[in-house]
This record gives sequence, C-alpha cells and structure tokens, in this order.
Amino acid sequence: MTTPAKKCPIHSLKPRPKLDPKRISSAALQAFFNLSELWKLSVTEERNLLGAPPESTFYKWKSQLTAGRLSHDTLERISYLLGIYKDLNILLPSKRAAEEWIRKPNTAPLFNGQSALDRMLAGNLVDLADVRRYLDAQRGL
Repeated sequence: MTTPAKKCPIHSLKPRPKLDPKRISSAALQAFFNLSELWKLSVTEERNLLGAPPESTFYKWKSQLTAGRLSHDTLERISYLLGIYKDLNILLPSKRAAEEWIRKPNTAPLFNGQSALDRMLAGNLVDLADVRRYLDAQRGL
C-alpha cells in the first residue's frame, strides 16, 4: 500500500503579483504629504526630508502626487518617516502629543538638546534611520 504523494508547498504557491512602482510611488507621496500636513512642515523641510529633489520635481510631486518611479533613497526616506509617525502614535498618549514631539527639544543623547526634526533635517538618510531606531528602542523593539 502506498501513501499519496504530498504536494510540495513551494510549487503550490500562487505567483506573487507584480508590484507597480508608479502606484507605490504615488501612495508613498500621498502618505508623505499627509504626514507633512500633520507635522506642519514647511516646503524647505519637506524637500530636505525627501532628499532635496529639484524644485520643479518637488512641486510636480506635490501638485500631482505622481512621480513616475521614486528613487530607492526617496522611498526609504518616506518609509522611515512613516515609521517614526507610527512609533510616536504608539508611544505618546495623544495624537496631538505625537504630532508636536518632533519639534520639541530633546535631552536624549541622540538629540543633544535639539528636536528630532532638527536631527532629521541634517539631510542624511542615516539621521532619519537614527530617529526611527531611537523610537523603536523606546518601544522595546
């Protein structure tokens, strides 16, 4: 008596749908500009956090929420910012406190008395990553 052959789980998986880079970029820009509104960012701050795209490109993004395909760097920046927003809304007692935190001076060694926004506006991707890691650590992650 033979046992029926088991199906290989890898071969029974459905193919993953292809991700559309234009849709991802559009969604990322929409999320970024919504976040920017909550944080009351200036145009200069927005451009800096996005990696200082040329003005014409930035205004096209802002007015049309389309970018074709955002660079990996820009998508990574937006991802860090959205993660920071998420962490703040988990850590702090109110939405208002979470929205105001980025502008308040911070005595943690990472910030050296500056605000998180000041740190993030230094312009380097690693500064966004550092703020995200700091908040993740505060959450115990």
